[in-house]
Amino acid sequence: MSARFATQRQTEIGLGILRIVTGLVFAAHGYQKFFTMHIEGVTGFFTGLGVPLPGISAILVSTLELAGGLAFAAGLFTRPIGVLLALDMAGAIFFFHTGFFVPKGVEFVLMNLASALALAIGGPGAFAIDRMIGGRGSASRT
Repeated sequence: MSARFATQRQTEIGLGILRIVTGLVFAAHGYQKFFTMHIEGVTGFFTGLGVPLPGISAILVSTLELAGGLAFAAGLFTRPIGVLLALDMAGAIFFFHTGFFVPKGVEFVLMNLASALALAIGGPGAFAIDRMIGGRGSASRT
């Protein structure tokens, strides 16, 4: 009895779904930082956590999550943005998250990190702008 493996197209669709959902989750958190917490609130939060250069870090992280999350969802510059989002989550784990379970646990942030990193490695999958503008970032190009 042989195992059934996913076809290349199924893999691409799976990566595309993961990319879209992950990007939208990041964008929602960036939106929250800009429009609910506001940059001043994020700066204060980062200051309390001991994040270096909290005023600059707050702007960079908020922008990465909102604009980068939207670009990621669209499949634009998937690989470099995936690396940046993974680093963002590594920073969140280092500075804030303790234990495993929410509210301060790492499980949600770790899933975001793993998803972003998997897409940085595997490429954007289906339905990506990267594929439409010359295949940049696609899983099939090595």
